[in-house]
Amino acid sequence: MKIGIVSDIHSNLQALIRALAIIDEERIDEVYCLGDIVGYGANPNECVQLIRRRAKLCVLGNHDLACIDPAQAYYFTKPGRVAAEWTHTILSQENLEYLRSLPYIVLNDPCTLVHANPSLPESWEYVSSLQEAQKQFGAFTTSFCFIGHTHVPALVCEDLKTFTLKKELRYLVNVGSVGQPRDGNPQLSFGILDTDCWTYRNVRSDYDIRGAAEAILSNGLPRILADRLFKGV
Repeated sequence: MKIGIVSDIHSNLQALIRALAIIDEERIDEVYCLGDIVGYGANPNECVQLIRRRAKLCVLGNHDLACIDPAQAYYFTKPGRVAAEWTHTILSQENLEYLRSLPYIVLNDPCTLVHANPSLPESWEYVSSLQEAQKQFGAFTTSFCFIGHTHVPALVCEDLKTFTLKKELRYLVNVGSVGQPRDGNPQLSFGILDTDCWTYRNVRSDYDIRGAAEAILSNGLPRILADRLFKGV
């Protein structure tokens, strides 16, 4: 079975449409989403509706939570808070209810799905170093734990030295961000796991960044949220 794992869409409809087109081209069997469907970008309703239609499994992200309840955005940057408050006002009731229904973590062998980290899913703590990654292996038992949150793709084996998949080993995998990459590469990022061949691939692709940026500006959202898309930061 081929599984497409997307994360951190952040209301970027142009990027999500492109990612789903690639998923269709790859003949993916199932799509999983690791949260942060909304926040930052200009098309939250459209992105939630697409994920509701296409993703078999989805977990809650911190920006999803903040757009349900803007008080939860107290620790965001000012542009992030502005976007969360705006998103809250335009999300349909149906889409708000969908976001409210999302769990923090899902186990579906061979995968554990969580937005930030498996050890404390509700803490939104970042896994951004090998030392932090190593601590997470005690918090899941499946072959893979897929995460997002940092917007930076990465694959870490429990032995901290193997970079190809082996069935006897376990892996923590960050699939990167569909809608707002932060690794210096503005291309969208997501992952494909093939459980028959036991392979994982990080997919990068161009998309209509200009269209996404213009939508942000036309809705009166902070310019930095548009400008950063071109830089991948």
